This record gives sequence, C-alpha cells and structure tokens, in this order.
Amino acid sequence: MRNFISLKDVENVQELVNEGIRQKKSPFADQALGKNKTIGLIFFNQSLRTRLSTQKAAENLGMNVMIMNVGQDSWQLEMEDGVIMNGDKAEHVKEAAAVIGSYCNIIAVRAFAGLQDRAADYREIVMEKFKQYAGVPIVNLESATRHPCQSLADLITIQECKKVERPKVVLTWLPHFKPLPQAVANSFCEWVNQTDYEFIITHPEGYELAPEFAGNAKVIYDQNEALKDADFVYGKNWSSYTKYGQVLTQDSSWMITREKMELTNNGLFMHCLPVRRNLKVSDWVLDNQSVVIQQAANREWSAQAVLKNILIDL
Repeated sequence: MRNFISLKDVENVQELVNEGIRQKKSPFADQALGKNKTIGLIFFNQSLRTRLSTQKAAENLGMNVMIMNVGQDSWQLEMEDGVIMNGDKAEHVKEAAAVIGSYCNIIAVRAFAGLQDRAADYREIVMEKFKQYAGVPIVNLESATRHPCQSLADLITIQECKKVERPKVVLTWLPHFKPLPQAVANSFCEWVNQTDYEFIITHPEGYELAPEFAGNAKVIYDQNEALKDADFVYGKNWSSYTKYGQVLTQDSSWMITREKMELTNNGLFMHCLPVRRNLKVSDWVLDNQSVVIQQAANREWSAQAVLKNILIDL
C-alpha cells in the first residue's frame, strides 16, 4: 500500500479488516517495522479520536510521531497554483509538503470540507496536493469527502459484533442545527458497499448523497420503515449534497430513541463521535444499546493496520 487516501488504495477490504483485528490481539508484534521511521500528523481541523488513535497506533509500531496544527503551529498554507500570495497565506503547499516529506516517512493529513464550493471540496485539493508534492505516502485522517480510517474501524466493529453472517446495516441521517460535511456518511457507504451486508440509507428528501458513494444501497425516506429488523444503526448528520452545504431541516423526529431502536432486531447503535446527546440520539440509546466506545477504540487498530501495510511497502 503506497497511500491510504481512499478505498481505491485498498486491494482487499476484508483482509484489511482482518489485519485490524490481528493488530488488536497483538499490538506490539510489529514494532520493528516502524523503528527509526517518523510519521507527521498534520491537522487543518480539530480532532480527538483521530489524533490520539493515530499517534498511539504509530507508537505501537515503533514509529516516532510529530504533530502539527496548521495555522496555529505553522503558517497558513496556500493550495492553489499560480496565485499572487498577497493574502493571509504565507507559505505554499509545494514547499510545505516537500519539507514535511523530507522530515517524515509517512504524512497523515486531516482537512475538512469548506462546504462553500462543492466542486472544490470534491476535488480533494488538500489531499491531492500533499500526494503530489510530499514525496512520501499520505494517509487520510478525514478529508472533504471521506474518512477511511473511521470506515475501516466501523467494519472492524461490525465484524466483531455481528450475530448473523449478513447483517442488515442502516445508515440514518440525524438532526443537527449547523451544516456538517458528507465525509463520514460518504465513506461509510463506500466501505459497506464492498461487503455483502444488506445496506439501507434513510434520510429526509433533499439529503441524497453523491451517487458514487451511495452506490447500490437502497434509499428509504421513512426512517421507521428503514429501521425495521436492523442489526446495526449507524447515525450521522450531513448537510445537503444537492443544495450544497445547506441545512434543509432540523426535524427532531429523526433523533434515535429507545422507541426507534425497538423497531430493530435488538440492533446496535453506531456513531463516529462526537455526538450531541438528546439532539441526535437519546441518553438511553447511547448508554444501553450502542457500541460507540468499542467503535472509537477500534480507531487505533484501523490506523495500525493501515500504517503496517504502508511500512511494509516503504
């Protein structure tokens, strides 16, 4: 594996899931792989699980870790080529990525969607520029359109918790008061579509995801209907893709409650976190019928599986 920017960089999804589970059982078995290697974690946006899990995973593999928050620990970076840099951005990504690449064997980058220009966001400018100029492998720690380390952890969690070989998995939109990116929802769809699970997406009309991510999933606009007999309920808010970045509704009836979960097959609630309690999902569901902590803990093993594969190919 040279990079881990999108699913296109993965040869075998199930094997990567299995590798994550193996890493969980033997966290320090591959420390020699990372000895005298350095990873740089570059954050354009805030993080909790992503930062800590990736740092821990790299250290489990014997790597040195450097962390930088762009704009706080460094200059603001210009991403566009051919511009006159007379604004607030003091350094171009051409130099910055190349310099960071000279210090690091792997660079992991987190950069959210701006939600102002769909074409620009879906071009994945930050990831593509780092890939172009860094000269070392790039790992996606959440980009404008994807969050692959999260999606790998999600599949690891389903693999660990499923009670039937082909579970019914439902991705449901949740209410929120401000626009959020489609990245987690896109990515979850992309990865689940690589399995043979029964996969349903439910959301209010107007919240359809980009077709290349929704894939062959069945879309049901009635949440209660979609939740019937579900084994896993993955909750997430996202803003509109078609009316890009807009909040079209804050309908509180889409919140996941104990009553909603009673429609499922004793299903388990999943969420990438952070989650706003009693806005998106009730206290009762989070405290009694969720696997969000296990899911978050598995971020360490998804990152470790990815980094191991990259280190092997260095």
